[in-house]
Amino acid sequence: MGTLDGKVAIITGAARGQGAEEARLFADAGAHVVITDVLDEPGERTAGSIDGAEYLRLDVTSEEGWERVVADVVARHGRLDVLVNNAGIYSGGQLVNVRTEEWDRVIAVNQTGVFLGMRTAARAMIAAGNGGSIVNISSIAGMMGIFGGTAYGATKWAVRGMTKVAAKELGRHGIRVNSIHPGYIETDMLSEAGLDDQERLARTVPLRRMGTVTDIASMALFLAGETAAYCTGQEFVVDGGVWG
Repeated sequence: MGTLDGKVAIITGAARGQGAEEARLFADAGAHVVITDVLDEPGERTAGSIDGAEYLRLDVTSEEGWERVVADVVARHGRLDVLVNNAGIYSGGQLVNVRTEEWDRVIAVNQTGVFLGMRTAARAMIAAGNGGSIVNISSIAGMMGIFGGTAYGATKWAVRGMTKVAAKELGRHGIRVNSIHPGYIETDMLSEAGLDDQERLARTVPLRRMGTVTDIASMALFLAGETAAYCTGQEFVVDGGVWG
């Protein structure tokens, strides 16, 4: 018996990397996984490689897109038990150099996308009356200041705050809401942030290694299942000891 047997999960930004690994672990645990992304070809390929997975296109900044995807999932599967808000983008830049249009773009994906996802999924979960689990992927940039990460850090602190508010509001419906705060994880986003010297980075981590997508996906799996039945409104830092 898997820890997510019979559950239906939506994972955003799951065409590759961390989200794809979350999808694999969730499916291995017995869930039917709905992979969403705007990267159609990788998304279809990832879904095709995972038993019990399917792909649906979703721009997380679109209110209509969220309504369509959640309604489709509930109509075809009869339920929605887990949402992992994994989609996110990075944009560097010191405060005095951040362009307003870039600020708006990061806010739209990383913050508004999480808000829309939580709101839409929570409505479906409340209507079904089966409870549920929402897992929001934040960052250690949502626990401390990161030099050159004004827009990104703002969104990740916002995700942390929204998580805590949602946990208080949704708890009476049996819906748990938690956030995960990855540190230096071996993903494309790390390179996009200009952090290519991973050997040097690893030496700054108390555990002396970079994090892997499996490290984060394993925490998401824990929070999605009943093993974490009494955990809500909390931030789970997975960074090898950097923030601590």
